[in-house]
Amino acid sequence: MADSKPPVFDLESFLSDVGLGRRIVRVKPKKTFFAQGDPADCVFYLKSGRAKVSVISKRGKEATVSLASDGDFVGEESLAQIPGLRLATATALTPCVAMKISRTEMVRALHEQHAFSDLFLKFLIARGMRVQADLVDQLFNSSEKRLARILLLMAEYGQPGEPELLIPEITHESLAEIVGTTRPRVTFFMNRFRQLGFIEYNGRIRVHKSLLNVILHD
Repeated sequence: MADSKPPVFDLESFLSDVGLGRRIVRVKPKKTFFAQGDPADCVFYLKSGRAKVSVISKRGKEATVSLASDGDFVGEESLAQIPGLRLATATALTPCVAMKISRTEMVRALHEQHAFSDLFLKFLIARGMRVQADLVDQLFNSSEKRLARILLLMAEYGQPGEPELLIPEITHESLAEIVGTTRPRVTFFMNRFRQLGFIEYNGRIRVHKSLLNVILHD
């Protein structure tokens, strides 16, 4: 009798179909995937939508540390050590659909399935490069350039495929948190961008490629 072979691993199915330690979750805008202080016992793979990861100080001040879109993992820090507590909060900016993967199942898949570990490694490298770019942006660029960069990133300029000209609904307060400035400064620059024809907005913000001029201009 021929030896039975293990089933071929289907990466797309793993990230789409419910299974042991995996389930689909839907998160409405302004609702959380997890909150700071929650048990760090799972990872989310964002299938669609946009989310932000933020931290809150003891004095109640909030700072956005990263943005996530479809194809990103959220809460991956739970794999770094013995399960503890979340150090940040992940909040949906738009309607989100995600695969929630338990820490145990995530570790198993990373150890056993090369296709999955390759995908996760590519994500971690890209995330590390993004964090480095964010740090350089904070250290050397003006708040106007930082705002322009965030708007272009949210429109996915520089990513494969066509950019999304209409970015998710986001308040000036949230943009100020991400940029590291005040809401009045964001409002001032947004009005300036609109007057120059770099953006349009009436509820939703439409980003034009010409906004790159703000970043490229010295």
